[in-house]
Amino acid sequence: MAEIASLFLSLSLFFLLFSPVISRNISPKTTTTTTTTSILDVSASLSRTTQVLSHSYQELEEESASADLSLRLHSRDYLPRSNSTIPADYRSLTLSRLARDSARVAAISARVAFATSGIKNSDLTPQQYVIEESSEEESIQGPVISGSSQGSGEYFSRVGVGSPAQALYLVLDTGSDVSWVQCQPCADCYQQSDPIFDPSASSSYSPLDCYSDACRSLDVSSCRNATCLYQVSYGDGSYTVGDFATDTVTLGGSQPLRSVAFGCGHDNEGLFVGAAGLLGLGGGALSFPRQISAKSFSYCLVDRDSSSTSTLDFGDAAASVPSDAVSASLLRNNKVDTFYYVGMSGITVGGQLLSIPQSAFDMDAGGAGGVIVDSGTAVTRLQTEAYDALRDAFVSGTGGLPRAAGVALFDTCYDLSSRTSVEVPTVGLMFGEGKELRLPAKNYLIPVDSAGTFCLAFAPTSSQLSIIGNVQQQGTRVTFDLQNAMVGFENAKC
Repeated sequence: MAEIASLFLSLSLFFLLFSPVISRNISPKTTTTTTTTSILDVSASLSRTTQVLSHSYQELEEESASADLSLRLHSRDYLPRSNSTIPADYRSLTLSRLARDSARVAAISARVAFATSGIKNSDLTPQQYVIEESSEEESIQGPVISGSSQGSGEYFSRVGVGSPAQALYLVLDTGSDVSWVQCQPCADCYQQSDPIFDPSASSSYSPLDCYSDACRSLDVSSCRNATCLYQVSYGDGSYTVGDFATDTVTLGGSQPLRSVAFGCGHDNEGLFVGAAGLLGLGGGALSFPRQISAKSFSYCLVDRDSSSTSTLDFGDAAASVPSDAVSASLLRNNKVDTFYYVGMSGITVGGQLLSIPQSAFDMDAGGAGGVIVDSGTAVTRLQTEAYDALRDAFVSGTGGLPRAAGVALFDTCYDLSSRTSVEVPTVGLMFGEGKELRLPAKNYLIPVDSAGTFCLAFAPTSSQLSIIGNVQQQGTRVTFDLQNAMVGFENAKC
């Protein structure tokens, strides 16, 4: 018995002495576990494809009264319009989105490439509109479309223009600086949901002269009777030409913002699908944030297939980048000031940092390359080397999913028609000092039809410029802290 007791005592002392060591060996495995997969709700995604097609496109609710500089954001495909413009099916809608997107990306890349080469838009588009004089009136003919300008945006809101304010649907675009609306009298105007803006009905409307700073800041301008004329063309084939003027702008229930420079378009063509014009949110001197001296602004882009809304906020309503946000440096390109460049450092798939050289994300001394955050581009574009690494890692982690043929610019697609949900590798964007924006699965594996075909929503580009598009930004509050040169990303802050 004494021997047995001695044995138990020895064992007890052993576990007492060595159990802390065993605990320290096990503990790190339980606390450093990284989530490597994410769940895609296939059924919910396909349900939204039906919702966007069955929407009645009726008049949306007016903006609620608010003292803040804040607007409700809606997906472009929910803008009130005629039934004749509704796509026949979701695949048709997808293909039209992607065609428009490709044109925009090509135009943005060309604009940056020209700027870094020392070529200005005005050099490419030398007064391509014609002023016709007659005894009765002067008219403006449509321009030859320049390939140097960017495409129109993908989200819109209700904005008041003039005194008294005329409520208009305007496309919101971080890739454009010049704001504009269709104006009476129309030489040629496309169909819009609202009555066309009548400058004669606004007591605060004032044309700008040719020697004003605002007129001189335009890429393409001319004079007529000493007043300023403007032209803006877009990669998707849209353009606007008319008088450059100032007027009052009202956001929701805010106090009127006076003397905002904008284009009063008398000749407008293109694919704005019911919107009255565009509110430019870029970084140039003529952009809306710069004109109202906003220290910051933020937006949250709702799912493009959803009828839900979020907000675009300026100034105090937007605040600065929150301390708990994934933050990055806001960089400026001294060759072109429209676009918002961000300091990106890498990409993760399945929790693993991909082997991609930093040069794939950096802007060089001449202004080439880099990464921009853009609300109007849909699909994120990456340099080919970065895209190939992302695609190959994603395909490696989805070996159990049935593949489908590629669609348009997508080369990695899956047939998920028999699934209600699937588990896929996580995808994250890295910024700053190891800060990761982990994307929801629905922000990188998206439906391209209503039958269950889903594709990886990234694409390669031969350009040096990379673009973080709005598919990847959906459901994320993006804050541009202009005063402190920072960009912040907060998931599920809509």
